[in-house]
Amino acid sequence: MSAVEFRGVWKRYGEVEAVKDLNLNCADGEFLALLGPSGCGKTSSLRMLAGLESISEGDILIGERRVNDMPPKDRDIAMVFEDYALYPHLTAYHNIAFPLKIRKVAKAKIDERVTHVIELLGLESLRDENVQRLSGGAQQRVSIGRAIVRDPQVLLMDEPISHLDAAHKVELRGELKRLQRSLGASTVYVTHDQVEAMALADRLAVMNHGVLEQEGPPKRLYDRPANLFVAGFIGEPPMNFLPCTLDQAEGRLHGDGVHVPLGREVLQRLSPERGEELILGLRPSDLKIQSPDAANGLAGTVFSVEPRGDSAVVAVDIGPHRLLVEAGQFHGASIGENVCLDAVEESLHLFDARSERNLVRAG
Repeated sequence: MSAVEFRGVWKRYGEVEAVKDLNLNCADGEFLALLGPSGCGKTSSLRMLAGLESISEGDILIGERRVNDMPPKDRDIAMVFEDYALYPHLTAYHNIAFPLKIRKVAKAKIDERVTHVIELLGLESLRDENVQRLSGGAQQRVSIGRAIVRDPQVLLMDEPISHLDAAHKVELRGELKRLQRSLGASTVYVTHDQVEAMALADRLAVMNHGVLEQEGPPKRLYDRPANLFVAGFIGEPPMNFLPCTLDQAEGRLHGDGVHVPLGREVLQRLSPERGEELILGLRPSDLKIQSPDAANGLAGTVFSVEPRGDSAVVAVDIGPHRLLVEAGQFHGASIGENVCLDAVEESLHLFDARSERNLVRAG
């Protein structure tokens, strides 16, 4: 297997800059997820790595090789697409075997490697089935098998499970993580689903408008987002945001419905000139519902309660803002009830309203 590196990579379509000065690496054997909304540049980055798109500027390396001008067939990569791209007239076995067959690998060797891949993917009972008769999850496993049967240096995946139903997604996520670990394959995975990315990847690279906003382990990006975009994109339910200003003399944040005291440690990180316009970020899981007489600066009215089995998402209106709270099943809140919300200081995020940078908890 080999590491992958993007060095100052740009992709331009006429005047449109789809990828801007991307500097990023995927270590040997690492599972890297490119994460972001539609149009953020993640698929363009993957396609440049695969050789399906030209590079406007910069370099891409696989191992020690600069692959900018190398055709896809010589890059020793394999790609899994969202739409399976299987041969409908062939069985699962022959779909997986096809890349080896066209390379004129000996028949005995083909059978050995295909049988091994089928066992890895749990497809033994479907080996001789026509792929048109398989479920979506089984078809995607066949597609993955066809990609890995050649033992490529780098495995590329473009939204491979985005169209599956919830149950099949969970099942295939587990399969993918186990498979990647067993193969030790350097893997670059594109998705817009942050739950999927956090469940699978060793490291996330969050992109927006062609720019790499932040990269690092999933927990670091969740706990210490570098800016407002990353904070809002990662986490389900999403982070709550409240515009406010800082009164340095009082040591409090003020806004519509917001009067939150700050401790000395947080105040020391905020300079007066940056503290004039801030955005307070609160994760739903960090908020606690309390009685309305708790003087903690976040008083409001319960708008809705969404049960989720062993938990609930409670929406609370505070001034003109609606905050989401991730509560236990015995939260006791009811629609129309007056409540106060509490969060420990260590869980607060504060963003500069102009630069959108995280001022106190950046990773």
